Amino acid sequence: MHSQPRFRLLIATALLATTGLSQAGSFQLRSPDIPANSHIAQRFEFQGFGCSGENQSPALSWQGAPAGTQSYAITVYDPDAPTGSGWWHWSVVNVPADVQALPAGAGAVGDALLPAGARQVRIDYGVAGWGGMCPPPGDRPHRYIFTVHALKVAKLGLPADATAALAGYMIRANTLASASFSARYGRPAAR
Repeated sequence: MHSQPRFRLLIATALLATTGLSQAGSFQLRSPDIPANSHIAQRFEFQGFGCSGENQSPALSWQGAPAGTQSYAITVYDPDAPTGSGWWHWSVVNVPADVQALPAGAGAVGDALLPAGARQVRIDYGVAGWGGMCPPPGDRPHRYIFTVHALKVAKLGLPADATAALAGYMIRANTLASASFSARYGRPAAR
């Protein structure tokens, strides 16, 4: 039979762990343009590489970041790209802590629609801006993972020519919590 104090300690520890999980679970990312687990509309497709979309980034909003958040970073990643390392479609850093949304089109090259101080990092298309979906024709639909990271620093000290991989390293080293959703996009086989 367990002793009463030890049993109470185990129960208290379990309750604290559960409370922490529910607080961490309150950090959420959403898009009115791309619902979680949906098929992404063609307008978000890249323009180039054989794709003919509008190459417009979707609107995003988030809530429930943990205490101590000093800035945010947003990433969009395709783990199914046939590169051996996936494909970075968007990387935004230094989004101020008082911002909780980005409008559609915020990923335009030049950062004009981003909050003051925020900047985009060069992605796998070679530009510092949004690069829409463009999986090879006939591939099964690719997964696109949208993530907002709550960071413990106000600014990431990235060089002007930083890659998305370097940004990803710095983001993860400074993340307090993150919230994600994914959606899919595919193109029919070429005729």
